[in-house]
Amino acid sequence: MHIPDSFIPMGQAIIYWVIALPFIFMSLKWARKELDDMKVPILAALAAGIFAIQALNIPIGMGTSGHMVGAALVAIIFGSPMAGVLVLTLVLLVQGFVFGDGGITTMGANIVNMGVISGFVGYYTFAALKNKTGIKAASFVGAWLGLLVSSVACAVEMYVAGTFPLEAGLAAMGLYHLIIGFIGEGLITAIVIIAIEKARPDLLDSSVTSVNGVGA
Repeated sequence: MHIPDSFIPMGQAIIYWVIALPFIFMSLKWARKELDDMKVPILAALAAGIFAIQALNIPIGMGTSGHMVGAALVAIIFGSPMAGVLVLTLVLLVQGFVFGDGGITTMGANIVNMGVISGFVGYYTFAALKNKTGIKAASFVGAWLGLLVSSVACAVEMYVAGTFPLEAGLAAMGLYHLIIGFIGEGLITAIVIIAIEKARPDLLDSSVTSVNGVGA
């Protein structure tokens, strides 16, 4: 899922940075408005956990690997996809600049895929389903779908860059993340959300536990 520097030409990499920067700015604006002394440690703990799970890479081939992302989990807990963008941006910055994991020039594309696409798709899928299926199923489907869509976007971006065959790339990235999303991303997200709801529901945004706008 991490796109290395050599996989996207600089001209195209700049385009993804241009797309990513407004979302990064909005996530910082969200943080200034929403984060307080109780939420900051939670955000930091989630960032550390996501950093750890992303270290578990599954080789896919053609120089790529698959792994869990975590943006949907963060977005659901905080009730905003901007939280997912913020955490994934911080994680990718540390991975890229400190540990050399993933690209620097292509970090914009990685933020778009893992932070923006995965977070927005995951959160709004959860929001659309939670009143119909319940929190557990909605968080599972949201996280699973967010990961799958972001992996497809990654494959398409590398195809456009000329470094990935489209059909083989979509098949590899899609199939691996379909499985990773099911047994990893979706399941872990659902377990964490339900565990927090039972043990510390006050840590969840009110929109998570509400039904048709009314607290459950």
